[in-house]
Order: sequence, then structure tokens, then C-alpha cells
Amino acid sequence: MITLLVVGVVLALVLGLWLAATANRLDRLHVRTDAAWAALDAALARRAVVARAVAAATTPNDVGADKLRAVAERAEAAPRADREEVENALSLELAAVDRGRLPLALAAELLDAEQRVVIARRVHNDAVRDTLGQRRRRPVRWLKLAGTAPQPEYFEIVEPSLAGDPGAAPLPRPSARVLLLDKERRVLLFNGHDPGRPDSRWWFTVGGGVEQGEDLRSAALRELAEETGIRLAEEDLVGPMWRRRVVFSFDGRTYDGEEWFFLADLSGRDGGTGDGDGDADGDGDGNGNGEIEIRIDTSGFTDTENNTVDGHRWWSAEELRHTEETVYPVQLPTLLPEVIRSTWDGTVRSVR
Repeated sequence: MITLLVVGVVLALVLGLWLAATANRLDRLHVRTDAAWAALDAALARRAVVARAVAAATTPNDVGADKLRAVAERAEAAPRADREEVENALSLELAAVDRGRLPLALAAELLDAEQRVVIARRVHNDAVRDTLGQRRRRPVRWLKLAGTAPQPEYFEIVEPSLAGDPGAAPLPRPSARVLLLDKERRVLLFNGHDPGRPDSRWWFTVGGGVEQGEDLRSAALRELAEETGIRLAEEDLVGPMWRRRVVFSFDGRTYDGEEWFFLADLSGRDGGTGDGDGDADGDGDGNGNGEIEIRIDTSGFTDTENNTVDGHRWWSAEELRHTEETVYPVQLPTLLPEVIRSTWDGTVRSVR
């Protein structure tokens, strides 16, 4: 009896020490992330100031200079929620500046400001990655060791060095995406990674680039069929409901993306739809409740998708709200409940 008591005390002590050490590490990681954001915020602010100086040094009444000045001022005043969009816009404007016509000292200062943004962004995103990695550990989630600390977010902007490299101007990429809902009003998301950053993973909706001569609705239906095996008619799509503008890098290439989101709600259908009928796991078992689940067929994936998409699953609004995973669009966890409970009013909403 005494032996069992001693063992129990030792186990409790070890568990207590582990919990304390883990909570302490989490606290340090959150402090590190906050400090990294403060440094990135300062670097971005300095870049905006230098951008205004560049605008002032160009030809008076130049339309490009006026636009650069306006974008820089927006970047300085933008709230955190809108920061990525305006900072990306500033990167694009600075990439168009003819630096050979700037005073040498100002050109050097601009280069220094941009390089500091690159370094600060990488340090920040590394800190976010480490913090999210710790928060996603099962014991940490089960015991809620992160407490009330807000979940850190990556800061996704094109690095100035990429935007300014000759021949590396962001490639325009319009895309059509689909919020695919099943009978339980869950949304289908794929999980993937960038070949150049295999340790960075995120969840994203069905969809992809619009091909030459293709309209948005046709592109959405084609991408849906290719990525899930589900074939719908044009009238089955609602929208586009959302529009998302994002500049991003993938596999070493920079893109200026404009994403249009449609809704495809399968909740009113019997036993799935088209070639997508069947069991979600592909084992023919259904869901155990007498209903046929929707089987996702990814045999239509391209080579790139096969190499970069690591899986898929259905997400409820509740799961999205509490997940520590990275999800795009960022506002999906807050906007999905509205999509589920209300009818689209015909307004295209800008999201991030």
C-alpha cells in the first residue's frame, strides 16, 4: 500500500513538473511571438515611411508617385486584420519603382528597409510555427495549457526581395473556389504544403485557377469535379459570394491571386451526387446511421496536387472555431455559421 502511494506521489510530481514546464514553454513561445510581431510591425512601419520619401523624390504630379504615397499611408494606418492586404499592395507598388532614378542614399535606405521586413517576417513566422506546433500537441489541447492566449497567425505577404527581382513580378492568378457543404453542413477542406516549405501546412477550400477563356462558374464546377469527383450543374452553385485578394508565393513563384468563392450545399440531396456518391472513407460502410456519405474522389488531381495535397476532411463550424490549424480564408471560421444559417443576399463580400 505504501509502495503504491509512493508511486502515485512520484507520478503526480512528474506530471506536475511536466505540466509546469510545458506551460512555461508555451508562455515563452507566446512572448517570443509577441516580440517578433512588434519587430515586424516596426520594420513595416519604417518601410512605409521610406516609401513616402521615395514618392516625394519622384517627378512632381506623377500618378505612380501619388498612388505609392496613398498606399504607404494606408499601410501605416491599417488595422491588423487588413494589414496583409495593404502591405502586399505596397510591395507591388515598390516593385514598380525605377530605383536607378532615385538618389543613391534613398535607394540604399529603401533596400535596407525591405531587407529588414524580410528578416522580421521570417523571424515572426518561425515564432508562429513553433508556437502553433506546441499548441497543437494533444496533451496541450486536452488540458488547455495555452489558457486564454490568442492563437498566433502567420503574416503572409510577398517578400520585397521576391517582388523586386527582375522577371519575378507577381503572376496574376484568378481562381474559383467552392464551399462544399455535406448533409451535416460541414465544409470540405484539403490540407497541403508548399514544396519549398514542407514544414508549413494549411487547410484550404476546393478550387483552383481559372483557365484561358473560362468563366468563374465553369471553373468552379470543373475544379470541383477534378478534385472531388462530384459533378454539379451551374444552378447548383450559389454566388460568387466572397472575393479574396491575396499575394502569395508557392514553389518559388509569386502570385497575385484573386479568389472567388461559390457555395455548393449538398445537404438537400439524397445519397450524395453524381460520381461523388458513396462512402467518405471509400470503404462502403456509410456513416453507421443508415445514410450514404459523400465519397471524395481525388483521382483527378494534377501532379502538383498529388505532390502537395496531404489529405482532406469535413470541418464543422464548431471545429473550425476551436482549431489551432491554419485555415484559409482566415475568416472562414467566423463566416461559415452565417453561410449555413442564412440565404445569400446577392452581395459579393470581400474576405481575407
